[in-house]
Amino acid sequence: MTARAGPASGATLAEAADAFLARRDLDADTLRSYGQMLRRLRSELGDIVPLAQLSAEQAAGVFIAAWDEAAPRTWNRHRSALRSFTTWAAGHGWVTTDLAALIERRPEKRDRTRSIDRHTVDALLTDPAVPLRDKTLRRMLYESAARADEVLALSIEDLDLTNKRGRITGKGGDTRWIHWQSGTARLLPRLIGGRTSGPLFLADRRPAPARTPATADLCPHTGRGRLSYERAEYLFKQSTQKHDRRKRGFTLHQLRHSRLTHLVEDGWSAPMLMGLSGHANIRSLAIYTNVTAEAVGAALAKQDPARRHR
Repeated sequence: MTARAGPASGATLAEAADAFLARRDLDADTLRSYGQMLRRLRSELGDIVPLAQLSAEQAAGVFIAAWDEAAPRTWNRHRSALRSFTTWAAGHGWVTTDLAALIERRPEKRDRTRSIDRHTVDALLTDPAVPLRDKTLRRMLYESAARADEVLALSIEDLDLTNKRGRITGKGGDTRWIHWQSGTARLLPRLIGGRTSGPLFLADRRPAPARTPATADLCPHTGRGRLSYERAEYLFKQSTQKHDRRKRGFTLHQLRHSRLTHLVEDGWSAPMLMGLSGHANIRSLAIYTNVTAEAVGAALAKQDPARRHR
């Protein structure tokens, strides 16, 4: 049996990071989070630095420079990614120091307004300034309550337009259908045009020759690549700042969260919600059972004995 390489083998930060991200047990969301943290480490500390020479002080310095002003949730997410990377690298004998030792977890305040109210959702979905591609993505994310990375991974061959559904690969590699309504169904033919295959949601321009994506992520009709999660998230946050009272803009995940919360308010059962969203564990639905302030106010107004009856 070949022995595992130790620190003396000179495994660099880049080599260790690439090997860590090449693992097959990481889902798309986790991979994206880990990748963001490791790209920052590599940018600040260098690709060729031996992993065994990195210190907790250096890692803490990178975190402070990059995420000191970020929300506690973001800080903690990157901290968790670094701890996972360190634990994995230690198991290979590539590092003996806990790189996250000086990075303390920050307390997170629970945001009771994570769900977007129905009036604002309607404004997001009908904004006339939004391009067709982004309008279709918003509508599909809300109507299907699917994860953003699952929807962005759709190709035209995955669509069943007649039955208003699409075949996706969810968490754990399971294949399932996501479903949408007439709003999405009306937009899809315009978005697809004459295309018969390739990614459903395309990037704005063709990729540079040195960054040509995999065949599955390249449109054979236009030569454009698949729209990335990072780009879609950025565009969504920027264009929704005007609808957000805090002027931060919303995240793509908030469309999924809002849809499920609204369906809870409408009386959907847990099995139906799980069938729509793809949740495998009923306990994971708990975060969606906190109804919106809008719904509470409407319910109280309806039962107010002093209200006027028309």
